[in-house]
Amino acid sequence: MRELLSELRAWHDAGTPFALATVVSVRGSAPRAPGATMAVTADGTVAGSVSGGCVEGAVYEVAGEVLATGAPQLRSYGISDDEAFGVGLTCGGTIDILVAPFAAAADRSWLRDVGETVARGEPVAVATLLPDTGSPGARRVVRADGAEGSLGNDGLDSAVTDDARGLLAQGATGRQWYGTRGERRMQDVSVFIQTYAPPPRMIVFGAIDHAAATARIGSFLGYRVTVCDARPAFATRERFPTADEVVRAWPHTYLSDTDVDARTVLCVLTHDPKFDVPLLVAALRTPAAYIGVMGSRRTHLDRLARLREEGVSEADLSRLASPVGLDLGARTPEETAVSIAAEIIQHRWGGTGRPLGELSGAIHHHEHQG
Repeated sequence: MRELLSELRAWHDAGTPFALATVVSVRGSAPRAPGATMAVTADGTVAGSVSGGCVEGAVYEVAGEVLATGAPQLRSYGISDDEAFGVGLTCGGTIDILVAPFAAAADRSWLRDVGETVARGEPVAVATLLPDTGSPGARRVVRADGAEGSLGNDGLDSAVTDDARGLLAQGATGRQWYGTRGERRMQDVSVFIQTYAPPPRMIVFGAIDHAAATARIGSFLGYRVTVCDARPAFATRERFPTADEVVRAWPHTYLSDTDVDARTVLCVLTHDPKFDVPLLVAALRTPAAYIGVMGSRRTHLDRLARLREEGVSEADLSRLASPVGLDLGARTPEETAVSIAAEIIQHRWGGTGRPLGELSGAIHHHEHQG
């Protein structure tokens, strides 16, 4: 949805009505996670995707119905359904897709406001009451300092606002269930909460060739990338054109003064004790999701000994992904960056890092989608 916002706003500004199809929940293995979006205009123009090709044709037809009637629909496609085989969903899971019309002035105002908030890099969540359990079209926009719109009553609005802020903190999107007045552990009302948190951060320490390749793949994965090095001759914009920022500072000093949250990934590529040890002491005090450290196995053992001398506990040392990356046989900086990125993805989703052909069960992991 984030990637489609500018295009959707342009359609609205031009007065073009469209239907918006959004994956609101996933059970089992499915190709796209909650929040995946596809839009269809009245003249048949399509943007985005809800399944990577499996059910787009069927959703396209539903979008036409929604545009004709003005009534949203909640559709499910699953492996056990004949319809799922007919549309090509053979990956073993079930996806629920909300298809809603966007034509009214209120829709234009909401879309513009949310788009502007996202463009400013501010967190915002949109909670939509699903048509199987509530009034179609009811929506609540939740920000850090307030909320607008109502889902029907104060109790439900309050519960959804709390959950939306919790999901924003995690960078997660998903479907939630409540009682009619917001009661917990009840399933009378279903609400889809789509979050637009700022992109997670990747901070790469050490302005070397491997850092340039890691910064490029970090940007490709959607991270806001910072490269930090204390050496002015190496920490230059020319060497890291894809990074969002290049910082000239001692790594541990910079890290101590910058924001790090539970979605941040830290890639320590300096493999120099005078940089690494104070930096890693600082890094292990943060809630960072991933702390990857480059170096040979000999360097790794020496680094661990130095960190123990600094009073770092074994529990904290276990957080380090060191030597960094998965065993792909990487040789070049670009191949090493792929290895690092693969390990970051594995940490994020809980994958095994083993070939899929050796495993059974669900391929896709959606528990922590952001």
